[in-house]
Amino acid sequence: MGMVAFVCTSAAGTSIWPTFTLAAAAAALGKEVVIYFTPGAVPALEPDMLEEMTAKGMPDMADLVKDIKTLGARFMLCELALEALHIEPDEVRDDLEIVGATTFMSETQNAERTLTF
Repeated sequence: MGMVAFVCTSAAGTSIWPTFTLAAAAAALGKEVVIYFTPGAVPALEPDMLEEMTAKGMPDMADLVKDIKTLGARFMLCELALEALHIEPDEVRDDLEIVGATTFMSETQNAERTLTF
């Protein structure tokens, strides 16, 4: 099956859209997908924020999120983001695994590809 890891570094559309579009494609191809969000992406991780994103000519983000999760993708948030931004776990999506960089690196060390946006 193989794995593809994504590192999303910003809440800007230029990071979010390619991360989720390519993650959906990888998941549809049967790849195990892990998306790791760094502190810069936190504003997009407020509850329901991703699902509300729209952009002309882009796929429906709510569908992308739902489909990716249905296909087994994992969403990980860098635990340092919580400390750095002074936020609590209940202020972000409830489908995030809050992990350190070491956990992300360990669990994705055999990824076929790691893409960063």
